[in-house]
Amino acid sequence: MTEQKKGGSVVTAVWEMAKPLIRELGLTLWDVRFVKEGANWYLRIVIDKEGGVCIDDCVAVNDALDAPLDEADLIQQSYNLQVMSAGLERDLTRDFHFAAFMGQKIILKLRAGFEGGKVHKCVLSGYRDGSVTVTFANGNEHTFAKNEISRVQLDDFPEDF
Repeated sequence: MTEQKKGGSVVTAVWEMAKPLIRELGLTLWDVRFVKEGANWYLRIVIDKEGGVCIDDCVAVNDALDAPLDEADLIQQSYNLQVMSAGLERDLTRDFHFAAFMGQKIILKLRAGFEGGKVHKCVLSGYRDGSVTVTFANGNEHTFAKNEISRVQLDDFPEDF
């Protein structure tokens, strides 16, 4: 729930480089993640577009970013570039994510239990300075500070909560 993600300055620099290139392809840059898993580093570029992302979109972004990333030499260690769709149950982490899905169903995962559990299906009813306000199925509303939340993702499945 912050504009700066794990990977810090690498993420910020890649975001600034990738955003206009991705926009030229008619896509939206959804997220940039630079993470270490085991012995390997991964630079993950997450994209979106109206109507959904296809494999050709991912290939086009990969091709558009490969040479500029090598030229800019932003990342000192070796890494794997991965381009992927934001998906149906996309993570909401940035301010514009929350604005785009206000009033939608989400899955809220908390660091500590609240009203009997750590995972809640609810409706996103507010967002301000990293704090998330949700409305539960019983109509109750509650605001959680960003340090109380481990994950927020879109709940795009049609079941009622």
